[in-house]
Amino acid sequence: MEFLRLAIPEIILITPKQIIDDRGFFEETWNQKKWQSGGINGNFAQDNRSLSTHAFTVRGLHFQTPPHAQAKLVRVSKGKIIDVAVDARTDSPTCGKHVSVALAAENRAQLWVPAGFLHGYATQEDNTSVFYKQTGYYAPGGEISVLWDDPDLGIDWNVDAGAAVLSEKDAQAQYFANFESPFELL
Repeated sequence: MEFLRLAIPEIILITPKQIIDDRGFFEETWNQKKWQSGGINGNFAQDNRSLSTHAFTVRGLHFQTPPHAQAKLVRVSKGKIIDVAVDARTDSPTCGKHVSVALAAENRAQLWVPAGFLHGYATQEDNTSVFYKQTGYYAPGGEISVLWDDPDLGIDWNVDAGAAVLSEKDAQAQYFANFESPFELL
């Protein structure tokens, strides 16, 4: 098991060990003891799966406000995404900064996104399937959305704005500078 802390150290890229034989392969996608030893403490409440039929589908940037805040463990079972986490903790030295990684079925990597971070991803292939575990239940009234292509954030999604497939909610999201984050450094 490999745990790699990224430029914002609370964001962790995990690559599970894969055991291969003539039948195929086996890997652990979640093991509480191993993940805790790697710095991840997640008591998961909900698992989700999304299927995006078109490449360049953008989902995000979102988070849930307290008391419905969520951490997420994200992985791709088919296709490829650019996965992004933006620090929204108001007193953090990295507030407004982001990390992005390519997650794909082929690289088997997973991304740990703690509470207090906006999260989103852009599919890079048709029919991309994303699974994620989250530490809290979805609460529609507690969701905040920030514009995915906010120029102040400077995120390279590998998507041209005219080609992006967006929900109405994501297309009408607010700019990062205009929202008040309920999160402080934990």
